[in-house]
Amino acid sequence: VPSLARPLLPPTGLRTSLSLLRVSWIQGEGEDPCVEAVGERGGPQNPDSRARLDQTDEDFKPRIVPYYRDPNKPYKKVLRTRYIQTELGSRERLLVAVLTSRATLSTLAVAVNRTVAHHFPRLLYFTGQRGARAPAGMHVVSHGDERPAWLMSETLRHLHTHFGADYDWFFIMQDDTYVQAPRLAALAGHLSINQDLYLGRAEEFIGAGEQARYCHGGFGYLLSRSLLLRLRPHLDGCRGDILSARPDEWLGRCLIDSLGVGCVSQHQGQQYRSFELAKNRDPEKEGSSAFLSAFAVHPVSEGTLMYRLHKRFSALELERAYSEIEQLQAQIRNLTVLTPEGEAGLSWPIGLPAPFTPHSRFEVLGWDYFTEQHTFSCADGAPKCPLQGASRADVGDALETALEQLNRRYQPRLRFQKQRLLNGYRRFDPARGMEYTLDLLLECVTQRGHRRALARRVSLLRPLSRVEILPMPYVTEATRVQLVLPLLVAEAAAAPAFLEAFAANVLEPREHALLTLLLVYGPREGGRGAPDPFLGVKAAAAELERRYPGTRLAWLAVRAEAPSQVRLMDVVSKKHPVDTLFFLTTVWTRPGPEVLNRCRMNAISGWQAFFPVHFQEFNPALSPQRSPPGPLGAGPDPPSPPGADPSRGAPTGGRFDRQASAEGCFYNADYLAARARLAGELAGQEEEEALEGLEVMDVFLRFSGLHLFRAVEPGLVQKFSLRDCSPRLSEELYHRCRLSNLEGLGGRAQLAMALFEQEQANST
Repeated sequence: VPSLARPLLPPTGLRTSLSLLRVSWIQGEGEDPCVEAVGERGGPQNPDSRARLDQTDEDFKPRIVPYYRDPNKPYKKVLRTRYIQTELGSRERLLVAVLTSRATLSTLAVAVNRTVAHHFPRLLYFTGQRGARAPAGMHVVSHGDERPAWLMSETLRHLHTHFGADYDWFFIMQDDTYVQAPRLAALAGHLSINQDLYLGRAEEFIGAGEQARYCHGGFGYLLSRSLLLRLRPHLDGCRGDILSARPDEWLGRCLIDSLGVGCVSQHQGQQYRSFELAKNRDPEKEGSSAFLSAFAVHPVSEGTLMYRLHKRFSALELERAYSEIEQLQAQIRNLTVLTPEGEAGLSWPIGLPAPFTPHSRFEVLGWDYFTEQHTFSCADGAPKCPLQGASRADVGDALETALEQLNRRYQPRLRFQKQRLLNGYRRFDPARGMEYTLDLLLECVTQRGHRRALARRVSLLRPLSRVEILPMPYVTEATRVQLVLPLLVAEAAAAPAFLEAFAANVLEPREHALLTLLLVYGPREGGRGAPDPFLGVKAAAAELERRYPGTRLAWLAVRAEAPSQVRLMDVVSKKHPVDTLFFLTTVWTRPGPEVLNRCRMNAISGWQAFFPVHFQEFNPALSPQRSPPGPLGAGPDPPSPPGADPSRGAPTGGRFDRQASAEGCFYNADYLAARARLAGELAGQEEEEALEGLEVMDVFLRFSGLHLFRAVEPGLVQKFSLRDCSPRLSEELYHRCRLSNLEGLGGRAQLAMALFEQEQANST
């Protein structure tokens, strides 16, 4: 059966078991015989070792030192660093510096960036061209002088000033060098960082002794951080005293004259291997051991040759990875016989986790059905939708792999050609990856040329690969949050409870947040002579300002016949600066400190908008505190999340309302940009109709290039309430609103019990 396997990690469970077993053998009740043996052989002993062994446990009891702070001294908040590795003084392993020029910046330097940039945490390009324009995705440092020695000196000075405290190793290379990035990173990981090291392809100076060697710049060289720190004070003197047309020779002479350190090609059992590529030589035909094991290849005359070298070495690494996979699978197969389960415990593919085992029928992973043109599991709930984009490419890759594996297994006796896909099934297993089951209609051709149609079922697996951390812009938790609460006349009665919760969760702990009330009047409400429907809301806001001096609760009055979320947000957006962080909320929401912090961390200016999914409690009339089990083993409803407020009554169960999108965190600048794009694409009457049928989340989704982040928020717990579904909403929003109300009535057990009781009442 074909498998889309990836490189696996070696099994470590056996090694751990043997280590534990070894400890149990050595540790006994009496004296350690190994200690006696060492003493008899006359090995080095500590005279206090016996005394330390006889100490009681009382000497190792921890002492609790009470914290004391002088009340007369002002409290100073401790400044914590962004990452714990910064506080501990940890450094990154390797920084790569590429020396380039005006002629090769847009050709060879770009080729270097495309082949090795994703392997290194930092890749910098240094040029003497003044005001050089950096190609996309490249960090170029312009020194303004193209003299070789001066460029090298300024490059080392820049590395010391800006990165000397952040990296252990510095690799300097030219842009006409191809570097095998994984091997170089592995080499830096095996070297000790506490010594001066100048490692590369050692070359002799003309007329100098054998001890005076420099590292050839064409093949790159490694400088340790300690050596760079020692070299920094001598750079100015070397630049004035040493004359050389080549920067690598200048650096070698500077290190030898000032520090007495020469270039070495081997250190601590690690050898720096390089290969000099002959002119007009085809990389595909190179098969020597020097080429196959090289860290760097030089010279590379053009960008096309750089890509061909990268293709060649990538294929070699892929073959090596598949060979290691086969060896590991053979070892696992041999060891499985010795386990209690035997061969029955061998999972497929070998070395990957077994399929997820559901504990109830609610945990069964469903299969999605698809063909080559359509899928029958659509995101919008439609029964059928076109198979396109990444899903179509994924299915096509699975079909090609299945056919390739079949031909590899049965050739030369049989050769298969795909006619069409009969049925396709796939599901995502969180423990394994994406699983496929394909029913293929194949044309089978024998060696004698006989043809026959054949239907066969194959199973494939695309395993989960290595987890990578996506780079995200840095945000801080000190940003002030501006809460915006639109209030309709029908919601005025619930506003005092929201203000009390706001005072307890935000004002009392002195959170860095403000509140703006947007009072929405109808066309005939709040006029002359008519009572103000928001009089109680204004009184409650004034009372909070009196209870908490220095607090300002702003409110804006808006009159609208058919208010929409986007129109109301337009009014608020004009009243605040562009760098304001908005938290659009509802009268049923109870934001607390944790929710505000997640709002600050997940809303990133110019990058991401955050729309949390709140937890909606079920209708208390249908979902009491303890619900009886429903029919057909439906099971109990999920309890309220940990963020629920105990004072708000007994939990009635509920669910995360994925259909609602009334809460959102975003920056004013991002909203204005999306709003301007909406106005540019839709004009006149079309824009007016669109504003009535859109919510703020839809504006970001359709008219913004930001990432839209949706995640469940256990801190937002709402009591049961029926949403007012306006008929002016678009068909999709109206459907979502109605679906939210229906799903929020209760769980299946409660609904089934209510129907059962209703039928019982009707029958009697």
